[in-house]
Amino acid sequence: MNSIKTESFKLAIYSAGDEKAEKMALVLPGRLDTKDYAHMHSLVDFLGQKGYFAISFDPPGTWESAGDISLYTVPMYLRAIDEVIEYYGNKSTVIAGHSRGGTMALCAGVTNPSITHIIAVMSHYGPSELSEEAKSAGVSISYRDIPPGTERTEEKKRFDLPLSYFDDPTEYKGLETCAKPKLFFFGTEDDLVFPEDVCETFEVSAEPKELHELNSEHDYRLHPEIMEEVNQVVESFLERN
Repeated sequence: MNSIKTESFKLAIYSAGDEKAEKMALVLPGRLDTKDYAHMHSLVDFLGQKGYFAISFDPPGTWESAGDISLYTVPMYLRAIDEVIEYYGNKSTVIAGHSRGGTMALCAGVTNPSITHIIAVMSHYGPSELSEEAKSAGVSISYRDIPPGTERTEEKKRFDLPLSYFDDPTEYKGLETCAKPKLFFFGTEDDLVFPEDVCETFEVSAEPKELHELNSEHDYRLHPEIMEEVNQVVESFLERN
């Protein structure tokens, strides 16, 4: 396991490309997902081959990163993003993420001056919803497939997420005036982040912006051809912008 120590966190990372490259790409996992899922590695490896120093990390308190699960909150995730960018010298940074990771990319992209381009794959801009089941239980229990996540695994990792995660003070403002190039993906078969939610976020976002349809369910890590499509669309987007 490779790791870095930022000002506040010890984070497990996966990276590709030359660390001395002038540009960085930061690829963010979805809620309680890991840097070691196939779609994270795929985009990191691809961007590493395109001249970026590309990196993904397990958010604080999850998977191989240090700390208790109580560290896993939206403000802490955003702080970790800022600290990773700072750790590598505040390079010009493309930020991308899947699902909740895409939401974090949008949030960080609005506020961090080092971020130049924002890519959100099957993401909406706003807080996570708290289910009635979690309210009753006093904890949100989630299960995640074991990496690389290219299939549904019988063995799964369990997370008992404190309800404090949903007490999210983030304002979710700024997309309507953010002039950085933005790329949004939605999945036609996505039943977790509905296409209309992605399109609503796209509509309120300032230009320049692009929207791409994927014939896919939410967990596109299960589909190699969709991972490749995402990579190619990202490359074209970055070339145009």
